[in-house]
Amino acid sequence: MKNFMCDDFLLSNDTAKVLYHNYAAKMPIIDYHCHINPKEIADNHRFNNITDVWLGGDHYKWRAIRSNGVDENLITGDASPREKFQAWAETLPQAIGNPLYHWTHLELKKYFDYHSPLNGTTAEEIWNLCNEKLQTQAMSVRGIIDSSNVKLLCTTDDPADSLEYHIAIKNDLACYVKVLPSWRPDKVVNIEKAGFNTYIDTLTEVSDTSITCLIDLFTALSKRLDHFENVGCKTSDHGLDYVPYNPASLETANEIFTKALNGEAITFDETEKYKTVLLIFLGREYAKRNWVMQLHYGVIRNTNLVAFNKLGPDTGFDCINTQSCATGIVGFLNALNKDNLLPKTVLYSLNPGDNEMLGTIIGCFQGPETAGKIQHGSAWWFNDTKTGMEKQLTDLANLSLLGNFIGMLTDSRSFLSYTRHEYFRRILCNLIGTWVENGEYPNDIEALGKLVQDISYNNTVRFFEFDV
Repeated sequence: MKNFMCDDFLLSNDTAKVLYHNYAAKMPIIDYHCHINPKEIADNHRFNNITDVWLGGDHYKWRAIRSNGVDENLITGDASPREKFQAWAETLPQAIGNPLYHWTHLELKKYFDYHSPLNGTTAEEIWNLCNEKLQTQAMSVRGIIDSSNVKLLCTTDDPADSLEYHIAIKNDLACYVKVLPSWRPDKVVNIEKAGFNTYIDTLTEVSDTSITCLIDLFTALSKRLDHFENVGCKTSDHGLDYVPYNPASLETANEIFTKALNGEAITFDETEKYKTVLLIFLGREYAKRNWVMQLHYGVIRNTNLVAFNKLGPDTGFDCINTQSCATGIVGFLNALNKDNLLPKTVLYSLNPGDNEMLGTIIGCFQGPETAGKIQHGSAWWFNDTKTGMEKQLTDLANLSLLGNFIGMLTDSRSFLSYTRHEYFRRILCNLIGTWVENGEYPNDIEALGKLVQDISYNNTVRFFEFDV
């Protein structure tokens, strides 16, 4: 029996161990999609305590603590940081089989050199140890990034953002990591949601463009796209409940947009038509700029209205949407492809039942511009479990070319989450090692090593054309 979280954690055979320790482990990290705050990098922020860095904004952990019957005051309320940490520590032993258990202990091991389990009894010892280390320079935000071997990361940014912190980081010679913005235009896409008109007012101001019609909106967005490009942006990201495709003329979409600006109600059909026209416009713009387009979809958001009204969005009350998006995805990609303006694209579904569908769709739209132009993205959100990653990798391998895969991202708000790349790489090496030891692939360690290094890092650099 292996020791808990030993050096060969998740590596079940000799080939896997060689591939991970000799090849994958030493590769740098590019985190091409995350939700960390660029201001904290610009300021080289230091966290006051382990609760701030671990539990602040982490709705993964909040859901787990709620599932343990803990009062909300100890999760998102005004309980002390020490009390919130205790609630997490007492929850964790119940999380056997949950990636949160693995992630937590990988982080304790890597960043705090602590090798025993976190539970209610050890909480005080770990609280004191972590808080002491968090006061050192090595555990400042930049210290954490440097020790994690992160070369480049992409934050998630609204089109109206000034990107002032990205600019400050770029001009700071003492900061060695590259921090690029990602274009996240959800607020301008979601015409049906509250606050849309207020957001258009904001966009009007920052773009210095009077927005009275759809063409004005396109002009304003083009100006903001230029601003993002000037700051180094190379990728967009869309958070969609599902992928709509309900084509309409520019005139029809303009009428719908004008209705919304006038405060008139719009129908579901009109909403889909506006979104379709806008997304096609944006997709074409990405292609012209050689940006990567990322589509995250398959979510039912804010399911618990009582909790949403109290706590707001992104607090742990979203779930998987099983609505099929095959027709929408195919229609959308076709609309861009017919004009030779289909950008490099990454598709992520929150529904693991979509894996095979995505594996077949991406094969329909590959092109000679780059290997793996259309990607089935990494197992996302509720799927970035050991089982979910194995399934995504296996389904991708079965239906496409695993060797061209662009690998892992954190999708996280925590600076300690870079161990998720280690978690992914161990799972990847174990899966490939198992295939090799079963006689399903040649035991050519040099070729296999290159394969896992490409998936871990090199393919990402090539695909996004990052300058690292």
